Amino acid sequence: MAGTTAAERGDRQRESSGPPPARRFARRRLRLVLALAALVLVSAGGVWLLYGSPWLRAQKVAVSGTRVLAPERVRAVADVPVGDPLVSVDTGAVASRLRRELPRIDTVDVVRSWPDGISLKVVERTPVLLVEKGGKFIEVDDEGVRFATVSKAPRGIPLLELAVSRSSSAAASLRRFGEPRLVREAVRVAGAVPDEVARDTRVVKVRSYDAISLELSGGRTVAWGSSEKGRAKARTLTALMKAAPGARHFDVSVPTAPASSGS
Repeated sequence: MAGTTAAERGDRQRESSGPPPARRFARRRLRLVLALAALVLVSAGGVWLLYGSPWLRAQKVAVSGTRVLAPERVRAVADVPVGDPLVSVDTGAVASRLRRELPRIDTVDVVRSWPDGISLKVVERTPVLLVEKGGKFIEVDDEGVRFATVSKAPRGIPLLELAVSRSSSAAASLRRFGEPRLVREAVRVAGAVPDEVARDTRVVKVRSYDAISLELSGGRTVAWGSSEKGRAKARTLTALMKAAPGARHFDVSVPTAPASSGS
């Protein structure tokens, strides 16, 4: 069998070595240009889809979570730019506007609902105390925030009475803590009261930081003291009421030395 000729060996070497370097570089450059062109087209299409297309625009505003506020009122204050590209809606500005103009709103999540909606998920403040003023009632939440004025008192919410006396100790307490702090202390007391007592509480009265009392139905009273040691005072009050069911006055200001009186 004849051996391989020199010409054949040369052809095989040229075939194994592939195309010349210049041709390989040109091919790589062409592929790179095509990839960049495709990227530009995709990016341009994405930008147009988000900002220029008629499909991804704010058309619907849904409101959820409201109890007192009317959804129509929330939508009006939110002032979502209907018709604008959904991606351009400033959700932070919408949320800030709602919290600023509707103090009843505690938190609100403004969420884009693709392809064409904005969802306003509202959590309203809940009153724990009421301040009566001019025949109306100012609602106070669990952070001591006065957030709304209503003409009719919500059922089951006790009144807050700031009855700071002119005594030197009470005046000193007011100067030291200030009225907002005393309101927060009253809120803490209201939150610590046992449920069965809370249902009967009509007034939370604040004379000073450490002189907070409760007025219950049936003319009963509870001297609570400060808001400190609230859990211990709640347990003591529950036990004291069970031990002296006919008493009218209870004192748990010092939970380790409670007292009851009256019948």
